[in-house]
Amino acid sequence: MSTAATSPLVEALDAQAAAMAEATPSLAPARALAREAALAHGVPTTRQERWKYTALRALAARRFEAPAARVDVDLKVVADIPAPRLVIANGRYAPALSDLHGLAEGLRVRLLSEVLRDAPTEAAGWLATDTAATDAAFQQWNGALADEGFVLEVEPGVRVATPLHLVVIGAEDGADRAFHLRHRITLGAGAALVVAKHHLGTGAHRHLLNTVLHVELGEGATLTQARVQREADGATLIQRTQATLGANAHYRRLDLELGGALSRHELDVALAGDGAQLDANGVLLADGRRHLDTRLGIEHRARDTRCELTWRGLGAQRGRAVFHGGILIAEGADGSNATLSNKNLLLDDGAEIDTQPVLVIHADDVQAAHGATVGRLDDTALFYLRARGVPLAEATAMLTAAFLREPLAVLANEPLEAALAATLDARLASAASARE
Repeated sequence: MSTAATSPLVEALDAQAAAMAEATPSLAPARALAREAALAHGVPTTRQERWKYTALRALAARRFEAPAARVDVDLKVVADIPAPRLVIANGRYAPALSDLHGLAEGLRVRLLSEVLRDAPTEAAGWLATDTAATDAAFQQWNGALADEGFVLEVEPGVRVATPLHLVVIGAEDGADRAFHLRHRITLGAGAALVVAKHHLGTGAHRHLLNTVLHVELGEGATLTQARVQREADGATLIQRTQATLGANAHYRRLDLELGGALSRHELDVALAGDGAQLDANGVLLADGRRHLDTRLGIEHRARDTRCELTWRGLGAQRGRAVFHGGILIAEGADGSNATLSNKNLLLDDGAEIDTQPVLVIHADDVQAAHGATVGRLDDTALFYLRARGVPLAEATAMLTAAFLREPLAVLANEPLEAALAATLDARLASAASARE
């Protein structure tokens, strides 16, 4: 074992990787490359630029067990999530909680475990990861350990309007466990799909969820994706999304970070085809002692591409929100248009928000604007509401909700937007009660 890999976390993950290699010898070579890279690089530290604001010392000192064979979760946990619905609970597919009624023709749904079993050669390519990256150990461990996930493929020209709900549940089961999921969404030319992904927690668990999602959009394809993270207050989530957009493809995305103890999401999108478009919005609700870290890496690689990014953050009590908005307009990506807005509210002196917008341009004839702010609620607006008899707590809640709802409009899907607005409002009400 490398001297870089001396932490209890890495030792536990390495033992699990060794056991998995013996159980699935056909995938051992692909997994071995990822495992060796993770061992060599160790757990990222704040000395590395990409992890500057997120310390992992406490996580590195913990040990996690592998997923159990099964876990029992009450159906009421997903009762308000409509079909078609697929559910993974504690790293294992949960058919009793899933409901594929109404699944559209032309949409192929598989589990990663099925592909690993039936098509190991295909799966080996999916497990490939960047072994040279010294700050990507979690993605490398994912390549070594991922054994479940959702695999979605839409045939060219098929347009699926009914949202498909993907649910990942962390449930208390008597141990701290680590789950490594790898998902894939592939849309053929001219295809369209709406996906809502839910991260839910039940019980006071402290699991580690390590997820990688690959998205590939063919020419003219449209993917609308909402991700709602409402994990248990003790949970840790490390997630990475890697998306490649073909010519005139359109990726609409909303991320609501509402739960967990530590949640980090890296969203890397390559606008690889001429005319590709990205609209990616999000909300970071960092209250209590929650630490939420989002890192965007958007690359304009082709002509006439467009991205619009609207993110809102809230810091309350002793919560911390970290946001990095990186946009690169590469040489030859003439005619690109890039906009980033990151505005944040601080409700309490003990909260912290760190924001870093970065714009790098190597092309001609482009339009680009980026900005970030951190401040308090508008005193004038508060005074206006108080003068009309609105109590301070209620006035604060009204203004905060209005501020955080703005990103939801990106979905261009009224029923889904309404459902997510209700989820956000309920979470804000809970946060307000905790501050009283």
